[in-house]
Amino acid sequence: MAAATGLGAVPFFFVELDPQWEGLCSGMAAGVMLAASFDLIQEGQSHGAGSWVVIGILSGGIFILLCKKFLEQYGEVSMLDIKGADATKVVLVVGIMTLHSFGEGSGVGVSFAGSKGFSQGLLVTLAIAVHNIPEGLAVSMMLASKGVSPQNAMLWSVITSLPQPIVAVPAFMCADSFSKFLPFCTGFAAGCMIWMVVSEVLPDAFKQASPPQVASAATISVAFMEALSTAFENFSHDYNSEDASGFFVSLLFGLGPLLGGFILVAFALALHVQHALLMGAASGIAFILAVWRPLQLLVSSKMGFFSLIFLLSLGAAFVHVSSSSILKLAGRKKASVNNLPTVTGFPVSVHTLQSFLSCGAVAFHALAEGLALGVAAPKAYGLGRHMVLPVSLHGLPRGAAVASCIFGATDSWHSAIAAATLIGFVGPISAIGAILAGIDYSGLDHVMVFACGGLIPSFGNIIKRGVRLDARKGGLGLAIGAGFASLCLMCTKLVCLHTPYCNSAPEAVR
Repeated sequence: MAAATGLGAVPFFFVELDPQWEGLCSGMAAGVMLAASFDLIQEGQSHGAGSWVVIGILSGGIFILLCKKFLEQYGEVSMLDIKGADATKVVLVVGIMTLHSFGEGSGVGVSFAGSKGFSQGLLVTLAIAVHNIPEGLAVSMMLASKGVSPQNAMLWSVITSLPQPIVAVPAFMCADSFSKFLPFCTGFAAGCMIWMVVSEVLPDAFKQASPPQVASAATISVAFMEALSTAFENFSHDYNSEDASGFFVSLLFGLGPLLGGFILVAFALALHVQHALLMGAASGIAFILAVWRPLQLLVSSKMGFFSLIFLLSLGAAFVHVSSSSILKLAGRKKASVNNLPTVTGFPVSVHTLQSFLSCGAVAFHALAEGLALGVAAPKAYGLGRHMVLPVSLHGLPRGAAVASCIFGATDSWHSAIAAATLIGFVGPISAIGAILAGIDYSGLDHVMVFACGGLIPSFGNIIKRGVRLDARKGGLGLAIGAGFASLCLMCTKLVCLHTPYCNSAPEAVR
């Protein structure tokens, strides 16, 4: 839950905010905080103590007012190189978001102690983890608008949710006592956030953007948060252990790419790897991913040779035409031979854009594998504990390919890790969508082969650039990347053969 909050800071590794966007981000933050406030009020009322919720709301508002008065009397407040009134606002927002995490952590602990036990607690945990991503975005937007770096914004976003896992344990052990205090706690946190939104966040937003823009951003944020809450509430009415297992395994699918990105960046920084070698490694991994599943289908006679070649060619043609069209459109608007116009202050070169498009092909490949995982994950018994290792191993090369590609193009390890994180969540989102939609496996092999075809032209361009920079290092990187991907996929296969995971493994991984 705490880690999910940090994902809200990921966009700020790629973009810088101009004044108008700062106003819109403040409006979005206000919407998220308001939606979270009324969710907390509703949660408190569900415990049958509405009067305590009202007392909590009033107490929260008074508490924040007194805190603001105290901070103003204390003198000039500073936080993360921010001083004065801006620092006071940041301290209050971070404090409020941290405070409201205590109520959510209590709810998680109480849910694990409920009549349905672990499966119910797991679903509540997953729901709050997903719910925490836009809340982390709200905190990060507030910090980024004051000039805080993406790394610090991510760190403080995670800190605001640390009370959730910490409080969940004693709440589980003393469920009856904590459930009695929940109505007041949820009301208190809601009162704090409502007061802060009206007093500080919205006035700041109106200074930087027009009222219609701020109102639109806030309304969209509230609608999104409500849709998210409604989706999980509807699902929780008829959940079962299979659904809980499927959701848990689906989220695990995002760990492999994230770990792969971290491994790649660590080696690249430690060994001072050159750009040509990074581009070669990314291409080698992508080419192995492109041929692995088609070869499995061909050897097992699950798909004919001509059908397989047709789908690969179709996928390659689709991605090539799409990428070429985007690059030509961008080339018409380029400010110089190599640079495109800046986007919100972030300079984008043609080569960087090409690398991002290649990562898009990897994301499409992850989406196809996520669909297959979503079909098989609910069948994993024991809440999918046998699937943790193979699913994580299978995702390692994907994250390494994306991180290597972005690091080689931008020379920024922050961007590389952020890209691996984003790609890592494509698979889980796809898998969860497959579970909710109740799809079966029919036709997914064709989607997978089509996606594999898209990797070939995308990373063909990447390896060409790597060879032009340094042919020897580009070739060496290609061999290293191919070897790394083959090792990861072979280990996945070996693990599957010696664990009960094979009884429910998705065909895309087996």
